[in-house]
Amino acid sequence: MRAVTFDFWGTLFRDRDGDLRHDIRTAALAEAAGAAPEDASRALREVMAEFFRRHLADARTLTPRDAVTMAGELLGREVPEDRVPALAECFATVILRHPPVPVEGALDAVRAAAARYPVGVISDTGISPGSSLRVLLEREGFTPHLRRLTFSDEMGVAKPHADMFTRTAEALGVDPSDILHLGDLEPTDIAGIHGVGGKGGLFTGVNDAYAGRTSAEHEFASWAEFTAWLG
Repeated sequence: MRAVTFDFWGTLFRDRDGDLRHDIRTAALAEAAGAAPEDASRALREVMAEFFRRHLADARTLTPRDAVTMAGELLGREVPEDRVPALAECFATVILRHPPVPVEGALDAVRAAAARYPVGVISDTGISPGSSLRVLLEREGFTPHLRRLTFSDEMGVAKPHADMFTRTAEALGVDPSDILHLGDLEPTDIAGIHGVGGKGGLFTGVNDAYAGRTSAEHEFASWAEFTAWLG
């Protein structure tokens, strides 16, 4: 191991206000498209489901603008072109007003890893793009310890695509096989790092869906456990 990378969602940060963000996006979409709020809400939930399907099928991340276009199609009401940029910006940045929160001990874990190895973040995105997640990492004090931030919307591919890991390894100055990647999802985080010959650490402190049934070399229930293991 010569470098350590971390996932964002369910690993460094846990969600807190997802329903509130959905309600704000719903209200903005309903107003822009002239749709009933309940229809706008249903369309947005279908968009999120489609984001997830395409992610798994194509290892690709859609953008906030894609979400606006898809929601309009589902509503049967095309959002006026002059309203699209502002609505996409609302979708992208509402997370900055109602953010997720750092997982207990996450900053200490990143700081401890960075004292020994080059450290990065490799994260998939959704309606909340990498540009917004960068702001949250900066706000919470993570950024000074991170040499590389790799987000799927900026890369054009998503985990488990090899480019997410190989481009990060290049930036960190190591071979992909020398990375320990920590994340909460077996199909993307663990499968992705194994695909480039690296090692995986499954973090189960937020999402324990894969606890006890992972192919990862390591499994950590808390960041205190990881920090102790790191020594």
